[in-house]
Amino acid sequence: MPMVDLISPAWILLIVLALVLYGLAVRIVPQQSAYIAERLGRYHATLTAGLNFIIPFVDRITYRHTLKEQAIDIPEQICITKDNVQVGIDGVLFLRVVDAQKASYGIGSYMFAITQLAQTTLRSEIGKIMLDRTFEERSTINALVVSELDKATEPWGVKVLRYEIKNITPPKDVLSAMEKQMRAEREKRAVILTSEGERDAKINRAEGDKQQVIKQSEGSKEQQVNVAQGQAAAIREVADATAQAIRQVAAAITERGGLEAINLRVAEQWVAQFGHVAKETNTLILPANLGDMASLVAAAMTTIKTAAPKDQLGAPGQA
Repeated sequence: MPMVDLISPAWILLIVLALVLYGLAVRIVPQQSAYIAERLGRYHATLTAGLNFIIPFVDRITYRHTLKEQAIDIPEQICITKDNVQVGIDGVLFLRVVDAQKASYGIGSYMFAITQLAQTTLRSEIGKIMLDRTFEERSTINALVVSELDKATEPWGVKVLRYEIKNITPPKDVLSAMEKQMRAEREKRAVILTSEGERDAKINRAEGDKQQVIKQSEGSKEQQVNVAQGQAAAIREVADATAQAIRQVAAAITERGGLEAINLRVAEQWVAQFGHVAKETNTLILPANLGDMASLVAAAMTTIKTAAPKDQLGAPGQA
């Protein structure tokens, strides 16, 4: 009987009620999550990861936030550049909740608000630059959008980490004009590079011709100098040889029998020259004393003796 009294319906009801109250009082928050607990309609506490207890029917969980980094797709929108060209631009935004209380009570829906704010900020920044620069300054535009969004979302407890432009789509006619412009720029650069190459080639050829002329003139100069030096050396050698020969002849005349040898040499040369003249022409003018060879040789020797110093010829009796 005592066991039957312990398992009465009243005890079973109490056990079930206790289990229900325990289930309502215990809240397990996952990692990288934060729950907002309100007590009687007012903010009470922020429940962090792990086991948390609340008062059933007094406290209730009103907001659940993830603290992980989230990526939001920014839909494509039409932006007008500084030069009045319409382009379609879409992007992706990365953010993270840093204060769950502000994210719950600071704004109704921070996702919607940040998406709208990102679009309006992007339109404002695109309107400040020309179309050509939108493709070149993506990183600058991204940084400006993040800076503006970060200022606006700070009261919402949200941190904007980065923004990336995915696509920039200009109209077809503008895209065609840009392609023509790029093709013209490439052709212009090709013509400039070709002309610069031809100019450099002509300069190099002219410089080569100049160096060749200089080298040729230097070679000609050195050749002429060498020829002149050779001719001068040859003239000096001939003069030295002639002077040596004259000295030897003069020395030979002073020796015994020297004048007789000269007489014989003069006679031989006279006869040789006379025979040579007779071979070249048929008409000769002969001297009256052609047959007197001795008188001719004596006359020549008299001239030599008159021209030569007496101390070289010796005494008159030696003739």
